[in-house]
Amino acid sequence: MSELRIAVIDDWQDVAQDIVDWSALQRVGQVEFLHDYPADTATLAQRLAPYAVVCVMRERTRFDAELLKALPNLKLLMTGGMRNAALDIDAAKALGITVCGTDSYRHAAPELTWTLLMALNRRLLAEVLSLQSGGWQIGIGGDLHGRTLGLLGLGQIGARVAGFAKAFGMRVIAWSQNLTEERAAEVGVERVDKQALFEQADILSVHLVLSERTRHLVDAQALASMKRGALLVNTSRGPIVDEQALIEALIEGRLGGAGLDVFEQEPLPANHPFRTLPNVLATPHIGYVSENNYRVFYGQMIEGILAWANNAPIRPL
Repeated sequence: MSELRIAVIDDWQDVAQDIVDWSALQRVGQVEFLHDYPADTATLAQRLAPYAVVCVMRERTRFDAELLKALPNLKLLMTGGMRNAALDIDAAKALGITVCGTDSYRHAAPELTWTLLMALNRRLLAEVLSLQSGGWQIGIGGDLHGRTLGLLGLGQIGARVAGFAKAFGMRVIAWSQNLTEERAAEVGVERVDKQALFEQADILSVHLVLSERTRHLVDAQALASMKRGALLVNTSRGPIVDEQALIEALIEGRLGGAGLDVFEQEPLPANHPFRTLPNVLATPHIGYVSENNYRVFYGQMIEGILAWANNAPIRPL
């Protein structure tokens, strides 16, 4: 084990080395923090070839079958979180590569959701930009008290967002394919059907897992049924919303605005309309990028590597 080489990549903020103590891994191998690596498969394969263990952050570097086959020394992939769409887990298993994840700090994503929702509703970005450019008030913000928040999904994140909304005096409604009356009652929200969710929501917030049945669930028809001037917030996964249909609704002014942390393609292309539309408040997929969450991710990556080294992997994907 003393020759085990461990690579930590995807550290865009250059914080991994100092946010947790990696010294516990010294007894099993050598940890190296790599920052100079391109997305090109051949070059990435060359850079990662010496490593038996690679620690990755969710939805950053893509480990597809081609790359995995080019890494014969790779034995363990550790990812932040228990889902990572950038990893071909089936290909990894076929190659004998163990893939393990971590828990999450469960407040990070709901807090960002509420940040986007409030900032979008009060049109904070436009007011801040006006102030910074020498101007003053330029618009009028919306209110939350008494309005209806529609939750598309009522899992852990959706439930926390519901709690925030009720603290602000909002009516909260929810729908998903699997949502039961019992679950809705447990959270203290009203279960409605899908059409009613879109029609009644003043603000719609998306909290579903991406799957084939949720891809483009928020389509042109759904957006057309929403109130004129309603807002949409998506901190879940970009493809749940039909991106082109959303762009058209925003350009035409049928929707009042969108707060987005996730996109069909990430990083978002430089010329994408979401970068310039005045009624879009967009952030670069930072729902999970918080100090406490990173401590959980990297701390449990260390635990996972030690467990795997002892032939007892934990949190397998």
